[in-house]
Amino acid sequence: MYYRKNHYLHLVLLLVIFLTACKHKQPVKEKEIVINPVDMNTYVQQNIKQLLADTTNNKGILTDSMNVQFLPVVKFYYEKNEGVPVWSNTEKWNPSADTLVEYLNSASYDGLFKADYNYDQLVSIKNMMTNDSVKLTDAVQWAKAELIFTGAFMHLIQDLKQGRLQPDSLSFKHDERNYNKYFAANLDKLKNGESFSNIINPLQPTINGYTSLKKGIKKFVDSMDNKTYTYLNYPYKDSVGFVKKLQKRLSESGIKTVPSPDSTQLQAAIKKYQVNKGIKANGKVSVALVRAMNLTDREKFNRIAITLDRYKLLPVKMPEKYILVNLPAYNLKVWDADSVVMESKIICGKPATPTPLITSAISDIIIYPTWTIPASIIKKDILPGLKRSTDYLARKGFSLLNNKGEVIDPATVNWSKYSKEIPYKVRQGSGDDNALGVIKFNFSNPFSVYLHDTNQRYLFKNAVRSISHGCVRVQEWQKLAFYLIRNDSLHSKQPDLLHYNTDSVTNWIALKEWHRIDVKNKFPLFIRYFGCELVNGSIKFYDDIYGEDKLMREKYFAAK
Repeated sequence: MYYRKNHYLHLVLLLVIFLTACKHKQPVKEKEIVINPVDMNTYVQQNIKQLLADTTNNKGILTDSMNVQFLPVVKFYYEKNEGVPVWSNTEKWNPSADTLVEYLNSASYDGLFKADYNYDQLVSIKNMMTNDSVKLTDAVQWAKAELIFTGAFMHLIQDLKQGRLQPDSLSFKHDERNYNKYFAANLDKLKNGESFSNIINPLQPTINGYTSLKKGIKKFVDSMDNKTYTYLNYPYKDSVGFVKKLQKRLSESGIKTVPSPDSTQLQAAIKKYQVNKGIKANGKVSVALVRAMNLTDREKFNRIAITLDRYKLLPVKMPEKYILVNLPAYNLKVWDADSVVMESKIICGKPATPTPLITSAISDIIIYPTWTIPASIIKKDILPGLKRSTDYLARKGFSLLNNKGEVIDPATVNWSKYSKEIPYKVRQGSGDDNALGVIKFNFSNPFSVYLHDTNQRYLFKNAVRSISHGCVRVQEWQKLAFYLIRNDSLHSKQPDLLHYNTDSVTNWIALKEWHRIDVKNKFPLFIRYFGCELVNGSIKFYDDIYGEDKLMREKYFAAK
């Protein structure tokens, strides 16, 4: 009996608590008509607070068709400002709302996609609130508009500053320290009347490659073909499926085909496409053909967007002087402020052994270097060669060394018991036949990669120069060495005490002497992957030699 009575008391108590909670909880209003426009801001503030609470519980969902972007940041901003509206005032849009919509309409000029910022919803909301006299007096609608506009703005300024390629965990939106000093600070600037350009321009990189690429975007965008074309995967597993897609792709370009994949008509159609695109017209399916078909204007724009975002991964403040190696361009440039003071062709890693992206600094220069063969090359080339013949190293001009640096006769080693690593070093002596050539530029990195000359200088004539094991071969190695030496002399407080100059290097090379030169002023080096750049007023696109742009497109821009 006691248990039953106690049980009923608990039920009554829970019912009272539930009813009390319901009484005090403010229900989410569908609408709230305000008669006097002067009172509108007060009601909007109240509704913003309630909508934020409800939207937080609904994980960002505002309505069936609306999500609030960057909700934690938006919530922080309005709580900090007690829900005071930013984009409207007493039933009228503020100029900032027009500015945001106008900017997003042409956001492609900054390599952005307006759809990412709910552009269509912003336009729809703005038109609805402007043209519907009932909605105009509805505080709930104005409050919803505030959240949508503010979310879009917060998303926009993060993409302009950080880009879209960094890990999500590093995004500003996940660091509460940025809520006030970055997000709120920039929206406050807009609210206080600062021009939109004065807000967004300082957020973006000032490095020359970024600013020059942006100069070419408008010309490209204004003339681009926005049609969506069928994307071809190559190489393929399903030949029948590939041919169907190929025929569809040709048809999209206005070239008729026939069903049979072996027909001369299909070859003729391919040849016609190749002629139109300036590709070698052989009527055959190839990497070059598929690459041309996939590199539509929409794909090119994706690569522009990716390239701009790659610049945003560089340090915010770049050194005054630095070396920039752009792998897809097969190019090295030495920058001094905004001027290129030296430029060179390069050879970089082949797709199987790609040159890694590196941030480092040149620390020393070796004249007539020896070459210690990397473990990856030993496993792939040297060890199989030794298993075939112990004379392999001698024919290549290589030496076998133990851990004491002593030369070992390869014939004394049982190579059959090794499958991957060997307990020896393989080294090529210095000289004109050395794979590193005359000069090697060292810099700290975990990949055993460096810049160097080569004994195969004729390869710089090739259009495709992704052929090395990962190191970067520099055609103008002598100019680079002399520039670094002169830079050291220029910045030395006692240049006369330096033990080398350009004449010294010239003499050592003539005598074929080994020397190590410390670079006193370590020279910053950036090895990067920029798939396009502005050349002579137009954007030039480079081959995606490692498929890095394709990878980024599939990861971050799949729906674009």
